[in-house]
Amino acid sequence: MPRANFFRHQAYRTSRPSSPHHLIKPGPHPPVDSDQFNRRMLNVGRALREANIAVIYLVHGTFVGVDTLGVLAELARLFPKASKAVRRVIKHVVDQITGDVGNYTGGYAACFESAINPPGEPAIPVRRFHWSSENHHIGRADGTVRLVYELGTLRLRPGQRVLLWGHSHAGNVFALMTNLLSGNREAISRFFEAAEIYYQWPLVGCVDIPIWTRVRELLLTDRPPLADAPPDIVTFGTPIRYGWESAGYNQLLHFVNHRPHEGVPEYRAPFPPELNDVMQAADGDYVQQLGIAGTNIMPSVFAWRSRMAENRLNRLLQPDLPEVDPLAHFQAGAIVPDEGTTLLVDYGPSEGSIARHYAGHAVYTNKSWLLFHAEEVVRRFYNSP
Repeated sequence: MPRANFFRHQAYRTSRPSSPHHLIKPGPHPPVDSDQFNRRMLNVGRALREANIAVIYLVHGTFVGVDTLGVLAELARLFPKASKAVRRVIKHVVDQITGDVGNYTGGYAACFESAINPPGEPAIPVRRFHWSSENHHIGRADGTVRLVYELGTLRLRPGQRVLLWGHSHAGNVFALMTNLLSGNREAISRFFEAAEIYYQWPLVGCVDIPIWTRVRELLLTDRPPLADAPPDIVTFGTPIRYGWESAGYNQLLHFVNHRPHEGVPEYRAPFPPELNDVMQAADGDYVQQLGIAGTNIMPSVFAWRSRMAENRLNRLLQPDLPEVDPLAHFQAGAIVPDEGTTLLVDYGPSEGSIARHYAGHAVYTNKSWLLFHAEEVVRRFYNSP
């Protein structure tokens, strides 16, 4: 997207994407914790240190977070300390149930961190960032605000950078974030005005989610977070939704599980998908293909302020899309974003039932693909051989 994007939503077109994309079929890779895996991951770590990466954040997608139904968001208005404790417990339970199926676990982060940090070298921490994982605009907007706050607390030395990895709709959290990090005061003000009823009581003006006002003030200062070093961003299976603001990131790379379908251009997904193909993830990642505009789940009617903020954000984030038949969005089969470089990766046949591969959407968070992803990132971002 061009600079001064103003949160413009990406259009769904059948024409060839304007951004570069590449078809990739990975070769054999060594098992996790094997000598070859460890040796190659140490090379990844070396490339990251040479690129001045200070920290890596892993961000999960929808439905595996701490507040999928938005209940804790309402609890936090009255009992913020209690809600923090409950969030930690819920995320632990979710991790135990889902494991690495479409989810970045503590074990994944620990494996990543230990593999890139040899003794005696400056360590690059690999952290997990949690957001509610609600499937609507205000849920992703709240995740964006909290992520900006997290990054704003980092004490980076001159030249240091942050590397963000996001699965599924975490990529759309990142897309919103690039619009906030752009330094465009008009765009920032529009965003916070649209969501104001979510974090501030109408009429009385009482703020009951103070992190929103803190971040707004932080972004409107003369030196907003990461102004000198925008983050490097990698997304995995992110459905095409919000437009990216070019001034709000340094480098951008997308991984999409995709196998070209006969008679369909390699940059598009077939529509409608066959049920048997979905059950076997025959064409790749069906969640990435179908989790586009029109698939939001509205906040509960009891969370009336969230519901009103959702409607106002909808007018800001996708004002033109309701005028088009939503079915046309799916028929376009768009899987390549207009911004960044996209790798259309044939990960091979999916193993197990749909509960294990999530219709091709779970492959990205499996540790067995960590080396492949890490090597591609340092090769394309940091010119590592």
